[in-house]
Amino acid sequence: MINRAIFLDRDGTLNEEAGYIAAPEQFKLFGFAAEAVRLINEAGWRAIVLTNQSGIARGYLTEELLLQTHKLMEDSLRLQGARLDAIYYCPHHPDFGQPPYRLDCDCRKPKPGLIEKAAKEFDLDLTGCFVIGDRYRDVEMGHAAGASSVMVMTGFGREECETQRERWARPPEFIAENLLEAVSWILSREFAAGF
Repeated sequence: MINRAIFLDRDGTLNEEAGYIAAPEQFKLFGFAAEAVRLINEAGWRAIVLTNQSGIARGYLTEELLLQTHKLMEDSLRLQGARLDAIYYCPHHPDFGQPPYRLDCDCRKPKPGLIEKAAKEFDLDLTGCFVIGDRYRDVEMGHAAGASSVMVMTGFGREECETQRERWARPPEFIAENLLEAVSWILSREFAAGF
């Protein structure tokens, strides 16, 4: 049984940061994304996307459009020999939109609701899992759930490192240039530990 996962943020980590992506044609995977996900697959880990999508609460896109974008992402990865095990998203925002989307939920990162849901559904040992993202809230979510975290310098990563690093309560276990370097670092640690 696979009981470990590498959790991936979406915007700025797997794909180019483009604000609120309201149409599938605005979605552009990073060139290294498929190789990174393929490495996760080949190593026998789960590859699971966790993403805040408050653009739904804000009225910038619908859940139907989001699902179309996610199908495009999965199809593009599959054509390059990579697969995602699951995608979990939070459509809520505590201050914008109308019910049911205007909600102070437990699934909006940095709260750990999404990662806890994935852990339950896949029977994961979170202490052996990693979260990779371009925002400190990804790091916080991972740590809150007992997982380790890696921050990437794509998306908002470099800006957050340069402007907010001194305020981080607990730094990530590693800072990588991009998703491929982050995955390679995680998997090299596993190999070095002799798992």
